[in-house]
Amino acid sequence: MKQVLFAILFFLITLLTSAQTKVGGKVLDEFGDPIAFANVVFKNSKEGVITNENGIFYFESDQDYSTLVISFVGFETQEIPLKKGLNSNLKIVLIQGTTLKEVVVYTGKTSKKNNPALDILRKIWERKRKNGLYMFDQYKYDKYEKVEFDMNTIDSSFMSSKVFKGMEFIFDNIDTSRITGKTFLPIFINESVSEVYGDNVKKKHKEILKANKNSGFGNGDGVNTFIKDLYADYNIYDNYLKFFDKDFVSPLSRTGIHVYNYVLNDSMFIDNKWCYNIVYYPRRKNELTFKGDFWVNDTTFAIKKINLEASKSANINWVKEIYIEQEFEVLNDSVFLLKRDYMMSDFSFSKKEESKGVYGKRTTVVKNHVFNEPKEDKFYRQEVNFYDNSVFNKPEEFWQENRFEKLNENEAGIYKMLDTLQTVPKFKRIYDLATILGSGYIQVGNVDFGPIFSTFGYNDVEGQRIRIGGRTYFGPHDKWRIQGYTAYGFRDQQFKYGISGRWMVNPNNRLILSVGNRRDVEQMGVSLTTSNDVLGRSFASSALFASGVNNQLTSVNLTTLGFEIEPLKNFTFQTNFTYRTLKSASSEFSLDYYTDITQSEIKSEVKQSEINLVAEYTPKRKTLGYGVDRMDVDFNYARVFLSYSNGFKGVLDSDFNYQKLQFYYRQPALVGGFGRLFTTFETGKIFGEVPLGLMGVIPGNQSWFVIENTYNLLNYYDFVADEYASLHFEHHFNGRLFSRVPYLRKLNLREIVGIKGVYGRVSDRNKLLNASGLNYIAPEDVYWEYHAGIGNIFKVLRIDCAWRGSYLDMPDARKFAVRASFGFYF
Repeated sequence: MKQVLFAILFFLITLLTSAQTKVGGKVLDEFGDPIAFANVVFKNSKEGVITNENGIFYFESDQDYSTLVISFVGFETQEIPLKKGLNSNLKIVLIQGTTLKEVVVYTGKTSKKNNPALDILRKIWERKRKNGLYMFDQYKYDKYEKVEFDMNTIDSSFMSSKVFKGMEFIFDNIDTSRITGKTFLPIFINESVSEVYGDNVKKKHKEILKANKNSGFGNGDGVNTFIKDLYADYNIYDNYLKFFDKDFVSPLSRTGIHVYNYVLNDSMFIDNKWCYNIVYYPRRKNELTFKGDFWVNDTTFAIKKINLEASKSANINWVKEIYIEQEFEVLNDSVFLLKRDYMMSDFSFSKKEESKGVYGKRTTVVKNHVFNEPKEDKFYRQEVNFYDNSVFNKPEEFWQENRFEKLNENEAGIYKMLDTLQTVPKFKRIYDLATILGSGYIQVGNVDFGPIFSTFGYNDVEGQRIRIGGRTYFGPHDKWRIQGYTAYGFRDQQFKYGISGRWMVNPNNRLILSVGNRRDVEQMGVSLTTSNDVLGRSFASSALFASGVNNQLTSVNLTTLGFEIEPLKNFTFQTNFTYRTLKSASSEFSLDYYTDITQSEIKSEVKQSEINLVAEYTPKRKTLGYGVDRMDVDFNYARVFLSYSNGFKGVLDSDFNYQKLQFYYRQPALVGGFGRLFTTFETGKIFGEVPLGLMGVIPGNQSWFVIENTYNLLNYYDFVADEYASLHFEHHFNGRLFSRVPYLRKLNLREIVGIKGVYGRVSDRNKLLNASGLNYIAPEDVYWEYHAGIGNIFKVLRIDCAWRGSYLDMPDARKFAVRASFGFYF
């Protein structure tokens, strides 16, 4: 009986593996040293990989192959017989060749002179704007995209964990990665079908989503936090490729010659086109670079195939692997078009080989190209907020007909598996915990409680402060949302609250009506550019740790009514009517002002009605969601903000007439591969008489933490101004300098330097109005300071040192400070 069962089992295994070959192992030289970037392919096929920097390889094929071919420049080619199915732990030794002629062998750092690979690379640079879609005035194609998440490094101890008790059925979908050789369990999948249009003459691009299908666990902000990073747009011909908020140097970059070694490794016919094979790898460790190889045509110098694998030493957190494959098809003798793009990222807390993590994978397949059919300009006008419910509810028959690639058995089982998992309480608890950490909210029914990270706070007026808040949440595309909070200070023994409602009346142009009221205690003057966010509260208002005395807080009662509209993509217009009362929250701080020219009457409370008009432009901003609230994919976009405010005396017993004009501009810029420079410019002027409560205050920073656009060596109210101009520069080198320093490079630290300055004035009329006891000082001689910091300490900590550059003789002037910040950044 045992023999019968064994025979049946052997027969089943044979059936499952007969149409698949899996190989893995290590390539060594005669001295036992690993050979990096060796070619490993199945004989008489185009399927293969190159070994990594440790000589290790793994890949697989749906076909049955019997021979493996291993080659590398300067070594004799080896052929290894294979058995059917899995061939693991192969140890292959290459013998150095003795009969090679006219072959230059490159080891270590390759020469920048007399290197045929670099001659080919220069030809690629010359032709990169003449290849592919760039050859045509207009183009159109169909696109299918699949995004998937998988738990990886699944082993027996993992499967037997108590965490999965009652969910053992999910392991029926385990598969093996053809890239890493690791087992994985698919847990999420999203599919979409689109039409893509472009005009190279007008530099226009548009993508129309035709269908989208989700596994059912991608509707929360917590999941979107991770999914958004897989939708990176990149072109291998660009100098820099952006992944996870980092700029990697492309191997086809004009600057690549300085950061990569290139080796002309092979040449052969691919699809009847003679192509060269070039292997590339980093010149230095810890830089944002790749390793891999590409095949390039010998006449058009267009890329036929390329693979990119991020160096394991690259200065990036929480991502152990980034792997990209692109394959181009030959349309005719001179046109090479992208056919398939595959990207895989391995998210993990550790970069150790055995560590468990999650694969994020994106596969893009394009076909049905049409060229030189022009469209009118209005066609390319991007919809501001197009949402068609039918796009997300296509029947299964549609997907069977329109998938460019069929789902494999495990992928097809994800939908069924997740439907079943939704009925398992334990999995729902695990999923909810991940969502809470990602979004900061705890969902109970259709209400989210939070954000949990603002529950506790402290300041000198309220003492210990506790806050409880919530919002309605039916999904990421909610057209209306109500949110609010209540807080209590144990020192002042007062309750505070805020409530806000927003309703998107017209989704197409995002016409949103809003109303809200807030009564709270806050630190005023921590931002030059004002905000009418009724629930907004600065970090400085309730910092757990602060330096110096922090009793200059204000009791605010703010009511706002407004609307906003987005007539063009990424251009918004807002108008708000606000009414506020301001009074000091502390007996040791005053907002007093004179009510008459003789300075005989003093008033302590400000009542003010105001109309505010705002225009904001955020080019290249990308968002997720179609509802009243959206999530930014990243913050590497420019922001231009123009605000005009008018105060009306007498309206609702308001105290002052004035006009306020403010301008804000923030621009991130890549600086030649040496990181990103963030430039922020702000300027503003108040026309008319205003008291301290409405005056512009140069934002200080008395916390121990880094707060953007504040001055680290200033206390609150050190400087005030009714006209000002501020300029900040902050450069993030992203470890480019430390990667060149021995012993430091292994720490993956990141360098930050910055300088900031502000000029301002106060009119004589506003000085005469002041009865607060605060001596108005304006930075007429330009206040400036500079800072230098180290980021990525233990992957979560940044520490800055700041030095004061001017106004050193001010009373109690701080000349040096240390600031820190925490965060999970890639």
